[in-house]
Amino acid sequence: MDTNRKIAVWAGILFIIGTAAGVSSVVSTQSILSAPDYLGQIAADKTPLLVGSLCVLVMGLALSLVPVLLYPILKRHDEILALAYVIFRGALEMICYIAMTLCWLFLVLVSQETASAGAASLPALQSLGAVLLKGNDSIAYVLVIIFSLDALMLYTMLYRSQLLPRWISIWGFIAILLHFSTAFLLMFQVIVMNTASLINMPIFFQEMVMAVWMIAKGFNPKALPQ
Repeated sequence: MDTNRKIAVWAGILFIIGTAAGVSSVVSTQSILSAPDYLGQIAADKTPLLVGSLCVLVMGLALSLVPVLLYPILKRHDEILALAYVIFRGALEMICYIAMTLCWLFLVLVSQETASAGAASLPALQSLGAVLLKGNDSIAYVLVIIFSLDALMLYTMLYRSQLLPRWISIWGFIAILLHFSTAFLLMFQVIVMNTASLINMPIFFQEMVMAVWMIAKGFNPKALPQ
């Protein structure tokens, strides 16, 4: 297996690991974070939030390695976009994932203080918990925007270079624009999270199809410099 083939395979595997970890984090934390008494539930059982935090870090690490792996190939077609892709997905996204994890870990600490706090300090702790929860939501909105921009960079390079079939890139363009819209629709409360999840399904399936294609078939040999 040559170097370019190995890069395609590992990039596909990292896409799958990152997506699986991201879905696991949502499954682990969504019910507890959306509960009216989320601080009480976290205090009673912090495991889901800790597991979710670990999954977010795994997702961030896996996905941040993708542009680093692809850079040697993508820079041959557009060095500036390839470098921007590394900065956005490799660095900025990882910063967001770390910030989200910190919000969740601080929520665990606040919930533990709430469980033993007196009546006088309880409102302040609840307010702090609300700030952390809102902060996490704000980071999620920023993450959607950053991810959308770096995905557009990737699909632009893939479309121009034809490293993968162009229908994969076109599907990616359409799906990521839908995903991008959810940040603003949620921010202005036009839609609810369940609706946003449905809108995000095309990009979820697109990335999985792209990942499987990269693992099974690799890059188009004709698009690779000899």
